Amino acid sequence: MNLTESQARDEICRVGRSLFERGLVHATAGNISVRLDDGFLITPTDACLGFLDPARLAKLDLQGQQVSGDKGSKTIALHRQIYAAACEHDADTRCVIHTHSTHCVALSLNAHGPEMLPPITPYFVMKVGHVPLVRYHRPGSPDAAKEVADLIRHHAAQGTPIRAVMLPRLGPNVWHDTPAAAMATLEELEETARLMLLQPHTPPLRATDLDELRQTFGARW
Repeated sequence: MNLTESQARDEICRVGRSLFERGLVHATAGNISVRLDDGFLITPTDACLGFLDPARLAKLDLQGQQVSGDKGSKTIALHRQIYAAACEHDADTRCVIHTHSTHCVALSLNAHGPEMLPPITPYFVMKVGHVPLVRYHRPGSPDAAKEVADLIRHHAAQGTPIRAVMLPRLGPNVWHDTPAAAMATLEELEETARLMLLQPHTPPLRATDLDELRQTFGARW
């Protein structure tokens, strides 16, 4: 679903406000971008996602150069790498959301990878799928952007395309075709992380269960 620029601006603000009001983002942490036909929209640097102004969102051209609005988040470099890699197998990828969601970050503090979470619920498998754990990099690191793009391409080549990665100590990046769909992916990921913290010894679904989810719902696990 391609949104007009005006619709995309409104959706970014609606989703940001929803995430903030429900505690999935806090302070000035997190960012949202949308890929347009002629560039990108992204939340401004150090902006609170709960109080965004559609007219002040940063607009960048296809090369990532600022065109209008407030100064864009430095994470546009990572977002552009995600779009480039994800669109190679899913041209409808239009939105990236990054948050510092509490349960995801908490779980990452002692995670050792390569996966953020085992497949413990059917909806996590169906709606999110594999979530690779990236090595720790400082915020805005170009090395993190390259590693994420490499992971997206690797999983696509394996026949298990991903919609999320986890930056340890920072938070998840998720992507989908609309801001609403990306937000739903993030919500399912954060809820599964919360369940794992509540029940850390939960066994994963059996191989036969995963196979049934693949055959019935096209789960990408």
